[in-house]
Amino acid sequence: MQQVRKCQHSQAMISSQLPSFARLSARLSTPKTKAARVKEQRCCSSADAATLATEEQTGPTFVPRRDGITDGKWDQRDEAAVEIALQDAQKASRRRSASQPGTVLLGQTVEELGQLAKDTGQSAYRGKQLYDGLMHGARQLDHFNQVPKKWREELRERQISTGRSKLHHSVTAADGTRKFLLQLHDGLIVEAVGIPADDADKSRLTACVSSQVGCPMRCTFCATGKGGFARNLKAHEIVDQVMTVQEEFGTRVSNIVFMGMGEPLLNLPSVMRAHTMLNENLGVGQRHITISTVGVPNAIMKLASHNLQSTLAISIHAPNQQLREQLVPSAKVYPLEALMLDCQQYFRVTGRRVTFEYTVLAGVNDTPILAEQLANLLRRFDLRSHVNLIPWNPVDDSGYKRPDKAHVKAFANVLEMHRVPVSIRVSRGMEAAAACGQLRNQHQKSPLQGFAALT
Repeated sequence: MQQVRKCQHSQAMISSQLPSFARLSARLSTPKTKAARVKEQRCCSSADAATLATEEQTGPTFVPRRDGITDGKWDQRDEAAVEIALQDAQKASRRRSASQPGTVLLGQTVEELGQLAKDTGQSAYRGKQLYDGLMHGARQLDHFNQVPKKWREELRERQISTGRSKLHHSVTAADGTRKFLLQLHDGLIVEAVGIPADDADKSRLTACVSSQVGCPMRCTFCATGKGGFARNLKAHEIVDQVMTVQEEFGTRVSNIVFMGMGEPLLNLPSVMRAHTMLNENLGVGQRHITISTVGVPNAIMKLASHNLQSTLAISIHAPNQQLREQLVPSAKVYPLEALMLDCQQYFRVTGRRVTFEYTVLAGVNDTPILAEQLANLLRRFDLRSHVNLIPWNPVDDSGYKRPDKAHVKAFANVLEMHRVPVSIRVSRGMEAAAACGQLRNQHQKSPLQGFAALT
């Protein structure tokens, strides 16, 4: 705990020198007064109204960028979009009583569902029946055949729903990788991916999950970054993705990576709640869960304070500040040096090795000189690290090119020569619109004609 406080003091010194969205990220971790919560609700309500107005015009799956946000350098409009995401994260994380109108069942504990049963005139054991039904794939209230029909109707009248999504579309690649477009209660669409793999002694099924609808970070090589940000996902909407992958593959998910649409550390409260549910309810071990981030000021040490056994993966993509700003515009307000200091402190507090994700772009960041810079950067800081090289997956309307295997291997060889642990990710699902957000973007061009939430 003393180490955490020391790190937070160091972080405060850094964040005081950074632009506004870094300081807002720190503020949102402290309790708010009633007046502050009312002010925040008004702000978020205005953002929601704007989003709904846009949906009425363009269809519920289309998430455009906010006015004035364009490709190029990070500016105040980007900061405002991130601030909205951080405010929305607090809103999305608020939990309500299980018996309150509009509540979803997924994500409630057995005890909470038991209280719901008692509040609605049923025996507490009915709550356990609801929980078991959810864990066995009940998507609608009518699927709970073991509870009285009259009670199901009463729950429906209270606008209580399961919280499960609707499978809108799926595609399958030759290697077995499957991408799913999931339609949420408000008609918005998120992606989830199921990636099967066979090790020497056992089979694995990895679920790649989204944490936001869209993303405000605008990484230049990312399909999701080509669009805008609509809202953060709630914890049950993250868990629903994993459950969908399990149900569609007919086997349990063994590994989870938060590497889908969105920036997980902009939605940390819901991501942490989902992490607990995935570990305790679905039985996925913490060491089999990876949380990826491009970097959000003050958030890495907040993550460290949860004392998880999961892996932190930093989307670094460049070994120097100038190139990283070109690829990751938000690096302007969270410099590479500050990011690396936070990674070092994270390692000191948790003892957990940090993974560095490096998307390799042909002719941009794939030279031996840059590999040497990356090796030198990692050696300068006191932490255990591992580099995961990711050959770039093509994205529509992008000027980047996928590197050939020889260039990727040469980059890896330089790192190995400097004794930096490195692996090359095998690209999966290339035929299935593999880049994060790309399948969803294809369907945004043909908005849904209508939608209905599952109840």
